[in-house]
Amino acid sequence: MFRRVLHELLVFGLKQAYACVFGGALLAAIVVTRVWYPFEGLARYDFLFLYAVAVQLLLLATRLETWREAGVIVVFHLLATAMEVFKTSDAIRSWHYPGAFVIGIANMPLFAGFMYSAVGSYLARVWRVFDFRFTGYPAQAPTLVVAALIYLNFFTHHVVWDLRWVLFAAIAWLYRRTWVWFRVLEVHRRMPLLLGWTLVALFIWFAENTATWARIWLYPHQDEVWHPVGIAKLGSWFLLIILSFVLVALVHRPKEKGP
Repeated sequence: MFRRVLHELLVFGLKQAYACVFGGALLAAIVVTRVWYPFEGLARYDFLFLYAVAVQLLLLATRLETWREAGVIVVFHLLATAMEVFKTSDAIRSWHYPGAFVIGIANMPLFAGFMYSAVGSYLARVWRVFDFRFTGYPAQAPTLVVAALIYLNFFTHHVVWDLRWVLFAAIAWLYRRTWVWFRVLEVHRRMPLLLGWTLVALFIWFAENTATWARIWLYPHQDEVWHPVGIAKLGSWFLLIILSFVLVALVHRPKEKGP
């Protein structure tokens, strides 16, 4: 019994590592270039952009990622880039990118969009490798409406009332009965989908702390001395995950778990 459980945990970890391959490759490059960067004639952000494109092409060439999944990731990349341009503008400046770059738009290097793409890439791949099934998954229309409101709130909360608590309540109600079933080996196991999103948000929060330590982007309180990102940021990542998840669901149609 113990060996079987240990074996399943090992396979679970390996599958998660496979699903994280794009994000893991980016995070590794971020850490390495923080401590050692030999390309004096090429800005660090520009190198990371070219590196991310090469990794993405390699995943497609080796069929570790499908073209349909890549299409959704591109859409998420574009949405994220628009948000980044707004958030890093001189008028808002929620965070900033401290280094120089050539490949970019306004105050953001284009590499930044790939960090969001890593979230979409993980969700698309983990859905497939764990053969997700669902019980109690809501109809598509309300999930799209909530996802659209989440995206709009990232912009509008700077000028009108922040609706995130209303959105949290709507999400909790909409997905209150939703369970995700995932298959590690032969048997499908389950967890509440809301819990799964929370765990992913926590993982991204750890990655965010690594990236800010590596000075990829900085929040205002980190300009002089690096400090960990506050735990409250989990809420923003939670909302962003749902936006990405709904987009991925357009490709991997949620399948109902049979008896």
